[in-house]
Amino acid sequence: MSQTTTNLPVVVIGAGPAGLAAAAHLEDRSLDFLVLEAGPHAGAAPRDWAHVRLFSRWDEVVDPAAEKLLAPTGWVKPDAASYPTGGDWAELYLQPLADILGDRVRFGARVTGVSRTGRDRIVDADRDAQPFVIHVEHADGLEERVFARAVIDASGTWSTPSPAGAGGLHALGEKAAADRIAYRVPDLKDPAVRARYAGKRTAIIGSGASAFTALAHLADLARTDDGTGTHATWILRRGISGSTFGGGEADQLPARGALGLAAKAAVDGGYADAVTGFRTDAIERDADGRLVLIGEDGRRLDPVDEVIVLTGFRPDLSFLDELRLGLDERLQAPLALAPLIDPNQHSCGTVYPHGQAELSHPEKDVYLVGMKSYGRAPTFLAMTGYEQVRSIAAHLAGDQEAAERVELTLPETGVCGGAGLFDQPETTEQSGGGCCAAPATLTIGAPATSGGC
Repeated sequence: MSQTTTNLPVVVIGAGPAGLAAAAHLEDRSLDFLVLEAGPHAGAAPRDWAHVRLFSRWDEVVDPAAEKLLAPTGWVKPDAASYPTGGDWAELYLQPLADILGDRVRFGARVTGVSRTGRDRIVDADRDAQPFVIHVEHADGLEERVFARAVIDASGTWSTPSPAGAGGLHALGEKAAADRIAYRVPDLKDPAVRARYAGKRTAIIGSGASAFTALAHLADLARTDDGTGTHATWILRRGISGSTFGGGEADQLPARGALGLAAKAAVDGGYADAVTGFRTDAIERDADGRLVLIGEDGRRLDPVDEVIVLTGFRPDLSFLDELRLGLDERLQAPLALAPLIDPNQHSCGTVYPHGQAELSHPEKDVYLVGMKSYGRAPTFLAMTGYEQVRSIAAHLAGDQEAAERVELTLPETGVCGGAGLFDQPETTEQSGGGCCAAPATLTIGAPATSGGC
């Protein structure tokens, strides 16, 4: 690396949990950095799901290096044993952290492209010696080029939800029915949102933490006076097995286990019907304007008033197109990381803690971290992202021993299968596989069939 490149900052894309933790670790290592955030505040994604409670406690979602920075300011860490909402996480931790970092965090700065200076992805000559150039569009319309010695992309996946179509593309008619389709867990405390779902029939497509949350929330609404008649049709692309509702009381994150049990209670209590083995091909409107979901096998479900699509998220890689990334062809995660998190194979136990080595790409000194590093895989925890950026910061500082050292123990899920292991409300539909994915038939209103490894 040339002296000119060495003196440049590390650019971090995204001022969410992983991005700000990266900044804290870079600060701890006395490395120059710049955080570029498209939104107007820190934690743009958690603010969007401010009403959803995490299933990790406060002591599991505060990065140690960040806490070290915050402590001298008089910041008081919330009750370590309590569970923050997305809004709490953003307001009580992420924004104060961004405030401390000051003008090294730029808001309203959307990254539209990253490349090597003077080198598109084809050119080999002297490539690693060239600094990165980051193209930025600011909220006021101005454009800027920022140069960097390394790039840490912590932009997440929240802005790119997966569609209802089982093949990964929009179902026929899905875009035309956009006024009746949501891709986030609804905030039923908002009067307008509550009125949208109260007394209505809603289809929920998905099988992870977000689907569990939506099922539980709609069941709670159905139990209230203004929610009479509220009912959910839960649509799963695979069958019901012992792992469908998560680890329950065996989960070392109790709130995560309770979330699955709440979803099961919604089905058992008759507040939701489950339709299994249904892969959405098309969405049509009937004569009354209600939505009819049509499966690849030709099945037509009963009409519903609303549809909530919670089939996961996917990384936006478009602005990284001129970089040489080594990504798994299925998960769109780094090649060395993908086997550790593949939901088709990774069924029991935990994801092995990992860092710089597993997150490296053919393009030297560029890293995808946080939720984005997992591509389309569903098993991400905030503490995993904190370990990632700790290792990367150590590597960039030349401390290879610390970069290779594991400093994290992850909690067991208590369940086979990979769905619903977030401490953020992001979920995925898996294609099956793993030791606990055998399809089963669910009798509506009855307990799910048992199973396990």
